[in-house]
Amino acid sequence: MFITKQISQSWGIAIASTLILAVKPARAQLIPQPWVSLGIQNSEPTYSVGVRALGLGAELGISNENAVGVDVMKFVNPPFISLISGYVGVGLYEQANTDGSEFAYSAGVQISPPGNFFFGAGYHNIRGVNGQIGLKLF
Repeated sequence: MFITKQISQSWGIAIASTLILAVKPARAQLIPQPWVSLGIQNSEPTYSVGVRALGLGAELGISNENAVGVDVMKFVNPPFISLISGYVGVGLYEQANTDGSEFAYSAGVQISPPGNFFFGAGYHNIRGVNGQIGLKLF
């Protein structure tokens, strides 16, 4: 009985130690990270502002033809590489003085080096190729 109790306590300590050491800290998952973006479509500038948290993102964009819209994005980190996040997104844009909405899609990467800023590059079918700079709020 004494040996069984000792073995079960040892296993419990070993499992608890492994779990404590294996868990990574939640790297600013709850703190939103905002960014601004400047792009180019048909030789004209496009703009957007966005924010990401909990692996999701939202972006408000303006095209070179004054179409305004909102995109939602899903961010994915490759295994074992925490500095790089890829994303895909979908959105809906409304052109000024028209009755229809246009479906949008986007994809890109964001790189988060040590420090207070992160950077990104992407493609958006309405806003074109864009570069991003963001602020880490943690």
